[in-house]
Parts: sequence; C-alpha cells; structure tokens
Amino acid sequence: MFKHTIVRTPCSKVYDGITSAPELGQPIYELALEQHAKYIEALKATGVDVLVLPPIEAYPDSCFVEDAAVLAEKCAIITNPGAGTRNGETAYIIDAIKQFYADDQIGYIKAPGTLEGGDVMKVGDTFYIGVSARTNEEGIKQFADFFGSYGYTVKAVILNEVLHLKTGVNYIENNKMLVSGEFIDKPEFAEYEKIIVPEEEAYGANCIWMNGTVIVPLGYEAVKKAVEDSGYPVIVVDTSEFRKIDGGLSCLSLRF
Repeated sequence: MFKHTIVRTPCSKVYDGITSAPELGQPIYELALEQHAKYIEALKATGVDVLVLPPIEAYPDSCFVEDAAVLAEKCAIITNPGAGTRNGETAYIIDAIKQFYADDQIGYIKAPGTLEGGDVMKVGDTFYIGVSARTNEEGIKQFADFFGSYGYTVKAVILNEVLHLKTGVNYIENNKMLVSGEFIDKPEFAEYEKIIVPEEEAYGANCIWMNGTVIVPLGYEAVKKAVEDSGYPVIVVDTSEFRKIDGGLSCLSLRF
C-alpha cells in the first residue's frame, strides 16, 4: 500500500517538452495546470498524502517527476536521465527525497550510467528495468548493485519500440499486468495474467494502481472496461496535454 506521493507542478514552458508526436500540437499551459490539479485530487482520493513541488522553469519536462528518482520501501535512488535536456532535474528532487529517507538509504546513478524512472516497474520485490534510449546497461547495473544490497531483485528488459518500459506495460497488482505492443509476448512477463490493450488504445496501457484503485487516462474505454472487468474500481483522469510531450499517468508522480 502506498502512503506518499510526490508531484511537481508543470512549468510555464511545458509546451517546450520533448515530443515524438508533434502532430498532437503543443500543450496548453493553463489546461495542463487544470489536468494536473485533478490528477492530484485523484491521488488523494486513494488515501495518500501528496507533496507538491514547485515548477522548474528551466526544465519543460520536469513535471514528469517519476524519471528523476525511484522509491521503494527500504531505499531510494536518484537517477541520471538519459535525455540531455532533463539531466539537471535530479538536483531539484534530492531535498524532497531526504524528507522520507536517511542519507544512507539513498543511492545515485552516476555517469556513464543512465536511468529514468519511466523504465522501472516494481512487482513485489522485483524491479523490471527497460534497456532503452534513456536507460543503459551501466545504469541498470548500478541500480541492481544498490537495490540488491536491500534484498531486491532486478531484471533487465530490452525495449525495441517504445520510449520507456511503462509506456507499454504496467503492473496493477494481484499478478495482473496491462500490456500492449511488444510486451504482449515478452517472455519476461509470461508468468503474469495479461490484460491486453488494443493497439488503437496503446497510450491507455499507462495506468497506475493506487491502493486497490486503478487510475486510467480519459478516452480509453476498452482499457477502462478491461480494468473494471478485472475487479478494480477506476478513477479517470484526463492527461491529454501531457500526452503531447510523451507523458502519461505514471510519469507525473512518485508513489511509495
């Protein structure tokens, strides 16, 4: 069960965020703020407290706070983002993490290692980490060395098509995973019960489990129905402005 979440308010330059889908247009700042506020309301509805960090105007993607750190019950790690324009974001997350973890519980990914939290999926005491354009094998090794000292297991997953691991696979507890695209047949996930997301709703695979409830992005009815049919209550949140800069529900918070 999660007790805490950390989010960061979008900055006014959110329209300059990294995108692989320019055809969607630029985010509208005021609408992004509205959607972010409703996202916070959804998190609070699941019984967690929410630490809201201020915007960082120098980093248009900094609202995607998940990429700057990975948090678990016993320890935490500050990442080293593989996207050059995001690399400085980690300096702004450390003080927040230190509110919840002692200094010796916090590790740091160092160059030449790179790692972004969007590539990290926790399943019990196992972490699946995507080898991607943003996360390299050296970053995963450093993560495994640190988290392994606390009894966690790390398994690397090679990505071929998507930006981050959790772009296409998300664990929603009870041995269930939402999977789309290349993850439908990944042998690493053979043991789990898969909820297959249709190609036309692939973005909707990025849902988050929060204390028994699953938060689902607005507009993905097949995903919403599949999650409900699996026995979960659902909260729907509009993330359309964040989709324009390659972000989704999990990207917008640290949950622990």
